[in-house]
Amino acid sequence: MPVPFIMPKFDMDQEKATIISWSKKEGDPVQFDETVLTVETEKVAIDVPAPATGILAGIQYKDGDVVPVTEVIAYVLKEGESLADLPKTDSQALPTQPEVVSSPQEAPLSKPIIAPQNASVNATPVAIRIAKEEGIDLSKVRALGGNKITRDDVQHYMKEQQKPASRVAVPATPAARRISAETGIPLETVTGSGPRGRVQSADILATVNSRPASTTEIHGREAQVVPLTGIRRTIAERMQQSFQEAPHIALTIDVDMTEMEATRKRFNLQTEKLGQPRITVTALMIKMVAWALVRNPYINASFDDDAISLWQDVNIGVATAAPHGLVVPVLKGADHLGVSEINMRLIELANRARDNKLKLEDVQGGTFTISNLGMFGIRQFRAVINPPESAILAVGSLVRKPVVVDDKDRVEVRPMVSLTLSADHRVIDGVVAARFLSDLLAGIESPGLLLF
Repeated sequence: MPVPFIMPKFDMDQEKATIISWSKKEGDPVQFDETVLTVETEKVAIDVPAPATGILAGIQYKDGDVVPVTEVIAYVLKEGESLADLPKTDSQALPTQPEVVSSPQEAPLSKPIIAPQNASVNATPVAIRIAKEEGIDLSKVRALGGNKITRDDVQHYMKEQQKPASRVAVPATPAARRISAETGIPLETVTGSGPRGRVQSADILATVNSRPASTTEIHGREAQVVPLTGIRRTIAERMQQSFQEAPHIALTIDVDMTEMEATRKRFNLQTEKLGQPRITVTALMIKMVAWALVRNPYINASFDDDAISLWQDVNIGVATAAPHGLVVPVLKGADHLGVSEINMRLIELANRARDNKLKLEDVQGGTFTISNLGMFGIRQFRAVINPPESAILAVGSLVRKPVVVDDKDRVEVRPMVSLTLSADHRVIDGVVAARFLSDLLAGIESPGLLLF
């Protein structure tokens, strides 16, 4: 039986993904776990591997198509199988509303009935038997532990269906139900665009947008309601979680950037000779921060319920504005990278963020975050910790101002920057945070220390 190639679900709230490109075409041989296509979620671009080894066949969606998760997008033919073995029912041609068929004999061949759908699903014989006994459409059951639906998957599905009648009366995604509750739009009044009429979050949002502005009132005042979805919701939830769970403390220092600017100029003389991009302040700052993190392991840590994890790797995230919201691409192993390599990787990640082509692994695994709003003229600010990390550094704008530079009260105009460290007080004491900032200041004002 051909193995169905199903659009995977990467996040709990994910309902659909957009196919960016197929790297294999119809009839190409594919290996298990080999990347076959790239899809885009609301957060990042992700490579999708083949579910089995064989021949790619029956591709049902092209580049640019938006596909609901768990939908069959293609098949993999195993040895000895041909196109004639593909299921006859095209998932794209399924009706938008469930149909009740009195008997298989009365159903037209093109109508989806339970048996043909089950036949196209990769499931164990026991799972198929239970599904038939219980009248369950296996195409609605997800394989939670692998590529094949098992008895446990069917039983899990049956438990899910035993929820209150109000939840199953109208098929809808979890995100759609949440937005429905937030906006007060009954699911029953919305026409679902998902498989078999399932209501998607986009359906609720379309209903919201179609409402006249005057119909929406909050506390007696007219307002345009913009429901939280996608990455905006993720940001809101994570920031709320961070402030609720982590008692923040914040410490600020002013740093003289004279030596760091001089170092950057010297580096850029070399990059010009090599034809490489100019070193940015952010790249140098990452190098300095990584150096200071190695010396202060409690800053590079996470808090668990009954323990503190001191991470052995230094993975620094850089808060970046992308077209669809704030993202934090991560430079892995920053403590082992040279400034030039950090600069190159930073440019690559920033470009991918702007083009909405970040991959899931690009935004995972961070142990510390830098947030820089200096380019907007922000002198100083306090950032919210990005959980499960324990600290974040906020970098303000570079300002030239008079500074006392020696014990004779000599004053010079120096380029100065304010750095504010927000720290989780469950993990980081004030003195630990102060020591980290002191080390960071020393590294920035005397870059030669990094050679020791």
